[in-house]
Amino acid sequence: MGFFSFIKNAGATVLGIDITEVEDAEERAAAELKLEKAVAKKLKETIIDLHLQVENLNIFIDEDIAMVKGLAYDQATKEKVVLIIGNSKGIAIVDDQMTVECAGPEAQFHTVINGNTLGKIAKEFYGDATKYPVIFEANKPMLTDPDTIYPGQLLRIPILD
Repeated sequence: MGFFSFIKNAGATVLGIDITEVEDAEERAAAELKLEKAVAKKLKETIIDLHLQVENLNIFIDEDIAMVKGLAYDQATKEKVVLIIGNSKGIAIVDDQMTVECAGPEAQFHTVINGNTLGKIAKEFYGDATKYPVIFEANKPMLTDPDTIYPGQLLRIPILD
């Protein structure tokens, strides 16, 4: 899949730690490295907690770029992992280096803008606003309520059968 771009300051805060007040350059670099490792660990735990099937999952973070490796069960799982990582505050790019066990069609993606609803997005992609549950289901477990999306969030838009 390659590289995915995200809005760096949109999304969920992973750890809620702010190191901007550290003034010493050496201490700041050490703190940033520690934070990057902690964020990667937390994201991996989140993916495991959501029961997404990925063998040998590894996440590496360098500044605002996350690289993810592993063997995803299917294409949907791979895409959801990328979205979980990328829709986290502070991540601007996800370098997807995962492979897929059971190949399938790739979904389209949509960045939510102000005023979007899942119905409006479904109308845009499928020509039918009542197809919004397809988008909601495709983004579970990241979405827990079809009425709760936010600007900057990247969503999977699966191909209709």
